[in-house]
Formats: sequence, C-alpha cells, structure tokens
Amino acid sequence: MFTGLTTDVGDVLEVRQQAEGLRRLRIACSYDRASITVGASIACSGVCLTVVETGEESGHIWFAVDAAAETLRLTTAGRWKQGTRLNLERSLKVGDELGGHIVAGHADGTAELAAREELPEMARLTFRAPPALMRFVAQKGSVALDGVSLTVNEVTRDTLSVLIIPHTLMVTTFGAATVGDAMNIEIDLMARYAARLMETK
Repeated sequence: MFTGLTTDVGDVLEVRQQAEGLRRLRIACSYDRASITVGASIACSGVCLTVVETGEESGHIWFAVDAAAETLRLTTAGRWKQGTRLNLERSLKVGDELGGHIVAGHADGTAELAAREELPEMARLTFRAPPALMRFVAQKGSVALDGVSLTVNEVTRDTLSVLIIPHTLMVTTFGAATVGDAMNIEIDLMARYAARLMETK
C-alpha cells in the first residue's frame, strides 16, 4: 500500500529478458541499500513491484525487480529501457503519515498526456484515458498518475486535467513530461468499490 507521494526518482540501469513474458529490471536509486529488503514492495511509476535483488555499482545503489507479462502489457513497464526515469515510493509502514491518498500500485492502464499548459510556477496537464476508466474519475477526486497522487481539476468524457505544483514538478518525472507521453493510471479505490456496489444493486 502506498500514498502516491514520490520519495525518489530512479533510473533504469538495465532491462534483461528472463524468460518468455518476464523481464528483470535494475533500477538505480538513492535509498540506503541496507533499508531495501528482498521481498519488499516498491512502486515504480505507479506499478507495485517486488525487490528480488540489491547491489551497488559505481557508487550507485540499485535494486532489481521482475515484471511479468500482464504488467508489461497493461502498463508502461513494457516500454522501459536503459535511462528511463521512474517515480519511486517505498511501501507504507504502520504509523506513516497518509499524505496523499490510498494507492495500491495496481495500475488500471495507461493515460496519454494530451496537452501541457505552462502557468506561473505550475503546469496544467490534460490526460486522455480510456472511457472505461474515466467513469471512475470525478472532479476534485483523486487519481494516481505514474504513481503520483493528484487531485482532478476538470473531467470530460475521455480527459482529465490536473495542476502540478512547483514541488511536484521538481521531485517527480512530471517536470520533463511532454505531450504524447504515456503514464500509468490508477483510479481511486473508493470510486471503484462504490461503482461496484451500485452495479450489484
């Protein structure tokens, strides 16, 4: 379980094919190696992945994760390559502050950055997402994009817009995001369950 508050930005060092439909990724980070436990969960641009190995190379700490076929198909993980930058977040511990919203790290699909408007010290980003997911998105509600907890400003049938504050632009990959980029989207868990309850009535 996560909050959608990025704690580091990592760089993909290597992508290696392990078996059919399985890739191992080595990701550089600034976390203390001693604090990264094999078997722990780290959200990588919104995708919850399990640490299978840790190491140090040229003074850089890294951890390795495996991405299976379903993850590669449904998320941007299938496009990650050497040099790809990823928003990272460690899983919550009991007693941690819940500063964003409850994020599972189970991406529902991808959204495309359709427009970027530069504002004084901020940016307004408009994303196009599948209609099947947009029905769960509400104005002033929460959404996770590439693992970042954001408040939705405006909603249409197939788009949503968010305002990115200076701090978020600085500490996440959003500062370098350009039109056409794909990002992992996770809809709010409460919206998902509320819709399911309505469907079963």
